[in-house]
Amino acid sequence: MSQPTIPYLIAPSPDASALPALEGAPSFGLIIVGDEILSGKRADKHMPKTIELLAARGLHLAWADYVGDVPDRLTTTLARAFASRDVVFSCGGIGATPDDHTRQCAARALGEPLQLHPEAEALIRERMQDTAREQCVPYEPDRADNVHRLNMGVFPQRARIIPNPYNKIPGFSCHGPAGGTVHFVPGFPVMAWPMIEWVLDHHYAHLAHQNLQREHSVVVYGSIEATLTPLMERLEHEHAGIRIFSLPSVDHPVHGRHIELGVKGQVALVEKVFPLLLAELRSMDIPLGPELVR
Repeated sequence: MSQPTIPYLIAPSPDASALPALEGAPSFGLIIVGDEILSGKRADKHMPKTIELLAARGLHLAWADYVGDVPDRLTTTLARAFASRDVVFSCGGIGATPDDHTRQCAARALGEPLQLHPEAEALIRERMQDTAREQCVPYEPDRADNVHRLNMGVFPQRARIIPNPYNKIPGFSCHGPAGGTVHFVPGFPVMAWPMIEWVLDHHYAHLAHQNLQREHSVVVYGSIEATLTPLMERLEHEHAGIRIFSLPSVDHPVHGRHIELGVKGQVALVEKVFPLLLAELRSMDIPLGPELVR
């Protein structure tokens, strides 16, 4: 039995194609939706790919959330994203089957009605006509399954579409009143990844390589984190904008028991602070191994 068609209004075309301008450099977040990820039925591929797409533009992922197909929890997760000032990508759950709740939850989180987006409707109808031609059958717009497919274009009232180069069924973007923007794409990587790239290149190209980050670290032998903590705290206090991190390992195949100790932040700051970190470690007569730069 097919899912009942969601009641909708016909949305007016948005009065502008661009998303609201952001003040300062935003943080980027990721929401991955689907019971199949949390159950282990499928492994997530979106987070490493999103990290890769951001890194290619000199950007980085600040956080990621995984949430199942539970409407209340998904609504809460999206409301938190809209209440932030972050740019967030949400992958999955925007179809029109009974277990797809993302569009409805986005509308609920925004306090907006769901409406059939006119551009989305045109694209979905175009896709249905393409499919009919491929199958050598007549296109029947009023057939029940074709009418139901229009639900995939039912978005929150002020949504703007994200083009889908794979099958034309669009995603959508919504801007929250507090400044958070969420870009919704399908769960299929073959669709989601080019759509994320399109968003980055069309809405955030001005941010590319504007805030280059670097991570510079060194392998530390024969020490413990408790010994290094005062040094880490002092350097962070004296140099605003950088973070000192430690990553211990007990059974590394090459370095054995060690701590990777490093500095991360804007390139210029890291280039200034990392030599200070090295000098302090050497003054403590701590054995050091190779350096790593990311």
